[in-house]
Amino acid sequence: MRQLFAFFIPLGFSASLVTISHVIINSTLARSANPETIIASYSIALSMLGIIERPAILLRQTCSALVRDKVSFRAMTAVSIYMLLAMSIGGLIISYTPLGTWVFLYGFGVNEDLLGRILDVYRVLMFVSIFSGVRCLYHGIIISNMRTKWLTIGMLIRLLVMYVVSLYYIHFGGVTSGVAGAVIFLAGMMVEAAVSAWEGRKVIRTMPEKKEDHPIDKQSQIFQFYKPLALSSLIVILVGPAINAMLGKTVDFELAIAAFAIAGSLTQLVQSFFSYMHQIVLNFYRKDSALVNKFALSLGFIPAILIGIIAYTPLGPWFMERVMGVNERLMIESLHTLRIFMLLTLIYPWVDFFNGIILLRGQTMIMLFSQTANVIITIITLLICILTVPQWNGMIGSLAQSLGLTGEFIVVLYVLRASSKSTNRSFSS
Repeated sequence: MRQLFAFFIPLGFSASLVTISHVIINSTLARSANPETIIASYSIALSMLGIIERPAILLRQTCSALVRDKVSFRAMTAVSIYMLLAMSIGGLIISYTPLGTWVFLYGFGVNEDLLGRILDVYRVLMFVSIFSGVRCLYHGIIISNMRTKWLTIGMLIRLLVMYVVSLYYIHFGGVTSGVAGAVIFLAGMMVEAAVSAWEGRKVIRTMPEKKEDHPIDKQSQIFQFYKPLALSSLIVILVGPAINAMLGKTVDFELAIAAFAIAGSLTQLVQSFFSYMHQIVLNFYRKDSALVNKFALSLGFIPAILIGIIAYTPLGPWFMERVMGVNERLMIESLHTLRIFMLLTLIYPWVDFFNGIILLRGQTMIMLFSQTANVIITIITLLICILTVPQWNGMIGSLAQSLGLTGEFIVVLYVLRASSKSTNRSFSS
């Protein structure tokens, strides 16, 4: 158990620090003269970044699961380069062609007054995805070699840089648009990618050229594992744009999007510490599954408890007003949105745990079905709420996202149980 905590706690801290970086950005933007419009423009551009960046994030899980020697790392690097080139092309198309304008106007449902602001923000954010891909590639090496403290070190340096840039905008540059948030984010990501690459290269030099019992040595093997993950991610990333598009049809769409962004950043801040449960499964489940199960049960309910404390005690209003600089109107709407997110924080650790089992078995196709269910339920919930209770504003987004994740959890649990029963019948016969 001590080994599990020594491995997991640095991962948890690094993930929590990621969300603190978004809190820094939202807090900076909240101090502008027109916070609702500026936060909304940044949030929509960030949703587009999530679509382009998602394949890069999956390089971390793929590398952690498949790379054990220099040969497999070279194959993984080649696949990563293909992904980075594809993301770069996608970012340029969105930024500088009519397709990007069409996507934001009709896909996200923004009005023309906000379009220019969003494009300005995204033209900076598009570079974040490239450095994120480099970071995640080396994160996979660092994690699989049990050097997880370096994820925390990299994030601490990233936060320091972001905070310094944030202070510059607040005290000297002035926050006049969402571009300030994009520049803060890019500066931090560049530094974290550099730290991860520096440590990752050190680890690679200690790895064998070819590990005898490790079968991965071709790009095609990497793609076979990675492709279902990428396809499922392309499906699930539709959730963010769908929510923002539907929130644009609420009674007060700028307030709805801003409240959803504030509540979402706090929710992510709490649950992110527990977002590496799949890595515990990948690295320890085959050694001692009972201990891993006990570890998951000891931590799995903490996120929901923490969100409940923030949402239903004076701590929440104090943090939003004093730390984040949110005005009273936006704070009240954000608290209402946050309370519904309790369901999501209750379900998320278990989805991540079972996804770890899927990755361990190499059954990544299951995630394609489960995340499709997530998107379908999310969109259905959004449509029903917009038609019946548009005055719920940001709460519509948190309810849809929570119910969508619940649907994903049910599908994953059902398929894994059916798969286990099938395997047991095969052994008994």
